[in-house]
Amino acid sequence: MKEISKQYAQAIFEIACEEGREGEIMAALESAKTVFEQNPEYMELVCSPSIPLSERTAALCEGFEGTLPEIVVSLLGLMCEKGRIRAFSSCVDEYKRLLDVRQAVVTARVVSAVALNEDEKQALVQKLEQKSGSTVLLSCEVDPSIMGGVIVEMEGMIMDGSLRAKLREVKEVMKG
Repeated sequence: MKEISKQYAQAIFEIACEEGREGEIMAALESAKTVFEQNPEYMELVCSPSIPLSERTAALCEGFEGTLPEIVVSLLGLMCEKGRIRAFSSCVDEYKRLLDVRQAVVTARVVSAVALNEDEKQALVQKLEQKSGSTVLLSCEVDPSIMGGVIVEMEGMIMDGSLRAKLREVKEVMKG
C-alpha cells in the first residue's frame, strides 16, 4: 500500500509544482484527510463494494466539489475508482514529505523529561537549523524516565543528551 501512496503523492506533487500550488494543494489534502479521520463512516461508504462504484465516486465528488481544488477532487475520484482510497491518508503523508524535502524542512523529534518552554524550543530550533542547514520543525514529547536533558531524533540521527544516557555511560566506565 505504501508504494501506491508514493505513486499517487508523486503524481499530484509534480502537477502542483508545475502549477506553483504546492502549499494550496497540501492544505486541501490535509483538509480531506481530516474529513475522513473525523468521519470514518464516510471512508467506509466510499470503500464499500456493496455500493456501486459510480455512486461511491459521485459521493466523493459531491462531498468535496466546491470546497477543494478540482485536482484534489479528481485524485480522490481516481483513487476510489482504482480501489485505492484507503491509501489516501498515506498519500497525504507522502505528499507532505515531498513538500518538506522541496522546502528543505526537517522534523526533529525531541523527548525531554519536562515540557520545554517557548524560549528553550526556539533556542533548540536555532541550533538544529545551524547544524542541518534546513528549516526545523519540532515535535516535542515528555518522558520523565529520561530524568533530565533531551533526546533529539532528526534525519535518521539520534542525539541522546539525557541524564539516563549519561548515567549509563558512567556505569559502563565503572564496570570496565
